[in-house]
Amino acid sequence: MERSNYTVTEFILVGFTTDTVMQLVLFVVFLGVYSLTVVANSTLMVLICNDSRLHTPMYFFIGNLSFLDLWYSSVYTPKILVTCISEDKSISFAGCVCQFFFSAGLAYSECYLLAAMAYDRYVAISKPLLYSQAMSIKLCAFLVTSSYLGGFINASIITKRTFALNFCSGNVIDDFFCDLLPLVKLACGRKDGYQTVLYIILASNVITPTVLILASYLFIIATILRIRSTQGRLKAFSTCSSHLVSVTLYYGSILYIYARPRSSYSLDTDKIVSTFYTVVFPMLNPMIYSLRNKDVKEALNKLIK
Repeated sequence: MERSNYTVTEFILVGFTTDTVMQLVLFVVFLGVYSLTVVANSTLMVLICNDSRLHTPMYFFIGNLSFLDLWYSSVYTPKILVTCISEDKSISFAGCVCQFFFSAGLAYSECYLLAAMAYDRYVAISKPLLYSQAMSIKLCAFLVTSSYLGGFINASIITKRTFALNFCSGNVIDDFFCDLLPLVKLACGRKDGYQTVLYIILASNVITPTVLILASYLFIIATILRIRSTQGRLKAFSTCSSHLVSVTLYYGSILYIYARPRSSYSLDTDKIVSTFYTVVFPMLNPMIYSLRNKDVKEALNKLIK
């Protein structure tokens, strides 16, 4: 990738704190979170693959979400752990490009995948008798593949445009990973064209899936309201409650970071919110989808026995 500023060969990640004791505390915390993320997502994927009762469109999407979350967390956490215990806080230019590309691609892919899962929930509630036929394996595979393609194509565009900027304000990134806003802050010169591309990427990867999710849930609500019995309404709502929690947490944190006015930016606050959707959220997802799920619990008990 061609660089506009050849003098930048590496970046320095400031991280969370310079206090040695706090760095050790953070190392233990992040190691625990990452270990739980790997175990929880791997276990859920194994259960979905091995248990025939979980071979449904809903669990197909959940399994892919677990795979994506496992990969997503692995882009950040190993480098965070190294930064916490090492005096060397640097990351090479190429390493920063790779981390930025995969983080953007996986984040955008998850946005599309959550939109596909919202459509799946709409079909399950509005057409329960035709659900298996409507959500065929071909359609599910197409939606998942399209999510990854859309995410990584857009990630290629924003990565190329970001690292073509002139980083003349230094190479110190006030964050724990190579994120978009701290990198743009280091750049100088005209950014009008870059801002336009950034808004288009934000609209296509975050706003559009958000609109699709909202539309799906409007149809879901309309369908639930037509159900006469209270028990039937609660049962219908319970089938999409986990997805609704997942969407709220993920989109809420992303929109807070990237869709609010520039005047309200705060790097310290952004670090905390970024930590949630990059490190904590991948750990929470398998819990959200399995804690109240009878099928997953039975599959886990069967696997243990």
